[in-house]
Amino acid sequence: MNTIITSKEAILEKSRQLVTTQGWSAVNVRTVAAACGVSVGSIYNYFASKSELVAATVESIWCDIFHFSEQQAESDSFSGCVRWIFDCIKKGSEKYPGFFASHSMHFLDGGKADGQRLMAQSWEHIQTELFRILEKDKAIRRDAFNDVLTKQKFVDIVFALIISALIRQNYDDSAILELIRRVIY
Repeated sequence: MNTIITSKEAILEKSRQLVTTQGWSAVNVRTVAAACGVSVGSIYNYFASKSELVAATVESIWCDIFHFSEQQAESDSFSGCVRWIFDCIKKGSEKYPGFFASHSMHFLDGGKADGQRLMAQSWEHIQTELFRILEKDKAIRRDAFNDVLTKQKFVDIVFALIISALIRQNYDDSAILELIRRVIY
C-alpha cells in the first residue's frame, strides 16, 4: 500500500465521496485508506478512531450542504434565507442519499458525544445566520416581535420547523414560508 501522506481535507473529501457512492457502511478506516491510496496508518495520523473519522465526515457533509456562500451572506431576506436552507436540504438529500435520516445511527458508542457536538455546532451556525439575516430584513413589520415572541425565539421556532421537516424528509417549504409571511411581514 502506498504510504503517501495526504491531508485531513483530502481524507474527508474521499469519505464524502464514499458516502455518496457506497453509503455509510463504506466510511471505515480501511475503505477510506484504500480510496485515498494511503496506508491505514496514514488515516490514523489524522483520526484516532473510526468514530472520529465518521464524526468528522458528518461535520464535513453538514458544512458541504449548508455552507453559507458570499451571495447568501449578503442576503437581507429572512424568508429568502429559509428558502435557501430548504434548497440546500433538497440538494443535500440528492447528493448524500439517506444522510439526514441515517447518519446519527452510525456513531459508535465512544463517538456519539463527538458526533452530537459537531452536529450541534453546524446547527448553531445555521441558527446564527438565520438570526443575523432576520436582523437585516427591513421588510419585517415593526410590531412583529415583543417580549413574548422575541427575534431569537422566532428563529428557534423556525429552525425547529426546519429540523422537523428534515427528519420527516418533507422538503416542501411552502407552509413554513407562509407562516413566516403571516407572522413577520
